[in-house]
Amino acid sequence: MAVKSNLQKARAGYQPKLPKALQGPVKVIEGEKTQSVGDQTEINGLFPNTYGMPVVEFAQGEKNESVQFNIGVILSGGQAPGGHNVISGLYDGIKSLNPNNKLYGFLMGPGGLVDHKYIEITSELMDEYRNTGGFDIIGSGRTKLEEVDQFEKGIVILRKLGIKALVIIGGDDSNTNACVLAEYYAAKNYGVQVIGCPKTIDGDLKNEQIEASFGFDTACKTYSELIGNIGRDCNSARKYWHFIKLMGRSASHIALECALQTQPNVCLISEEVAAKEQSLDDIVSYIAGIVAARAGQGDNFGTVLIPEGLIEFIPAIKKLIAELNDVLATDEAKAVAREDQIEYVKAHLCKANLATFSSLPADVASQLALDRDPHGNVQVSLIETEKLLSKMVAAKLAGMKKEGKYVGKFAAQHHFFGYEGRCAAPSNFDADYCYSLGFNASRLIAAGKTGYMSVIRNTTAPASEWIAGGVPITMMMNLEKRAGKMKPVIRKALVELEGKPFKFFAAHREEWALSTSYLYPGSIQYWGPSEVCDQTTKTLQLEQE
Repeated sequence: MAVKSNLQKARAGYQPKLPKALQGPVKVIEGEKTQSVGDQTEINGLFPNTYGMPVVEFAQGEKNESVQFNIGVILSGGQAPGGHNVISGLYDGIKSLNPNNKLYGFLMGPGGLVDHKYIEITSELMDEYRNTGGFDIIGSGRTKLEEVDQFEKGIVILRKLGIKALVIIGGDDSNTNACVLAEYYAAKNYGVQVIGCPKTIDGDLKNEQIEASFGFDTACKTYSELIGNIGRDCNSARKYWHFIKLMGRSASHIALECALQTQPNVCLISEEVAAKEQSLDDIVSYIAGIVAARAGQGDNFGTVLIPEGLIEFIPAIKKLIAELNDVLATDEAKAVAREDQIEYVKAHLCKANLATFSSLPADVASQLALDRDPHGNVQVSLIETEKLLSKMVAAKLAGMKKEGKYVGKFAAQHHFFGYEGRCAAPSNFDADYCYSLGFNASRLIAAGKTGYMSVIRNTTAPASEWIAGGVPITMMMNLEKRAGKMKPVIRKALVELEGKPFKFFAAHREEWALSTSYLYPGSIQYWGPSEVCDQTTKTLQLEQE
């Protein structure tokens, strides 16, 4: 048996809290028929068997006899704190319906279903993973379930194991795949249900029905502890500007939440950059202006939070990347020697994009021109945005110093917080929320639902008052262009500039910029006063005021 830390041993005994409606037999309350958030005719045509189903809610009901059935579970995509608790909630849920029910885990993501690699999750195995971080009980993977051949290979093993339903725990793409699979099995009358659970630390799988994706709470608290520690160090040494990049390529929810928890001097929000059509120079000038203002009051230090996907939200860079992808994808470009690539790119860019390209530091321009993925696209995620910005801010400040507009000293430190938060031991909120999501999924299966996502709402209230139910995955879908083709996908939720969380941040950022108002959240607390241990994210608190 693996050696465990004292925290692991103590945490194993924590019993997650459940909504009152799930604490005994349930009855199903169905709402009105639903429609997709966009492209209703097209989505309906693609999902005729799972479109238009009602939102469902569970209430306390009367006990019914439950026949024996088996369930399969898949962890899909990147890790997020609480995944093990979704599985433990699912396990306990099906066992409470019938002790003979079995749970099978497919190994290393959706590929395990296709390749027939699985294990049975027993009581002894499950107890080793309760309230722990990570996805290591069965592993995760990024195989997309999109092809008929995959669906047919999957049904072979599902029938062999007598599996009635499959639970896919993942983000927007994984749950889109879950919906496609549910539709296929429904159309074929295969008798296998598919249920999704909302996972992603990025926080962009949310809408009116899904208040939060699991893992977001724990990841943001983990990052905020680190940012708070840096802020304390920053305020102690008083000689460095810390540029901190945070996960969140498609949306800036993590950066915004961490800003609300730590009150940095600067936090960039990608969605605002896009809305204001800011240039890279606009961003650099904004940061340099704050650095200069703080230097004027004797403070040559500070903290800057940067969302991972910022560079792709800058309109000029976005246009440059689009043209670079076209230029670099040609056979002629592929034949150009590597040492001649940059000059080739410059010769083929339009005037506006050439000006943007030429304004970039040489190493960043080189990354854009030389580093491509197998599809010929530039690999934006490889760009160290925190270093790019600090280097450009330093150059801007040097020019300001010559003009007599800056009198301080500037030295930068760089950080990227990503993997540090993906497998942290779940906070009490995520432990409870994830357990409830899994337990709730067992009730959706028992109710005969397919093509639904397990949802828990009213999450700023005590857990006993949470509302459990399910929402049709098709309700969240629209059509978007992927790899040159229009495909049905769950719409990502970006930071709403008219939303309460951003408005609160915007109302305070000027104050935080000049004053040293850092908050120090400290590490996640599992025992103690409820206001310390059970608090939700600032984002949720503000949204549900």
